[in-house]
Amino acid sequence: MTQDVSKQENSPGLARRIGIAAAAIAAVLLVIVLYAIKPPDGKEAAVNPACPEALAKAARLQPLVHGEIAALSLAKAPKPLPELAFKAADGTPVGLADFKGREVLLNLWATWCVPCRQEMPALDRLQGALGSKDFLVVAVNIDTARLERPKAFLNEIGVTNLAFYADSTADIFQALKQTGKVLGLPTTILIGADGCEIGTMAGPAQWDSPEALALLKASQG
Repeated sequence: MTQDVSKQENSPGLARRIGIAAAAIAAVLLVIVLYAIKPPDGKEAAVNPACPEALAKAARLQPLVHGEIAALSLAKAPKPLPELAFKAADGTPVGLADFKGREVLLNLWATWCVPCRQEMPALDRLQGALGSKDFLVVAVNIDTARLERPKAFLNEIGVTNLAFYADSTADIFQALKQTGKVLGLPTTILIGADGCEIGTMAGPAQWDSPEALALLKASQG
């Protein structure tokens, strides 16, 4: 009986010692893992971005995001955009890759979207002011019905600088929605010459405002 009682009394002490040892081992392993992730100097390991030029440009443009373009979200981990297909005014197939080598301000719009209609004149003026071999505004209409309306609307408001692009299937919207870059209309994405996202604007903006012009000029500089 005495021997049995002794074993029962020693069991909790043994369990505590085992628990303490296990906790110490876990702590050592945690330190090893954290040390591997974060170097001794306290700086996090360098990230190898998919789009280094876009990442550097986004960081450089951050101080210019204010005023009329305060809602512009600059990419913190830029990635190449998916291949997007739409059509030119004459029905010729066009892809986003066709503009590679130029910085592109891609805008998705529809005639049933009131904010889209309101910002279209500013986008037209922006193209007139900055459009060049290095920069282009690409406004893609995604109306899926009454396909005569988009061209009629642009003629009505006197658009003269923007080329007409359309995707009557709205597949371009769905493709960008799946990547988390689009939630609604209008959406505008600034794309670098390497095809990588620099920044995204959800909602309308005064794209020919002094703030927008300053940022886009700096982006091309």
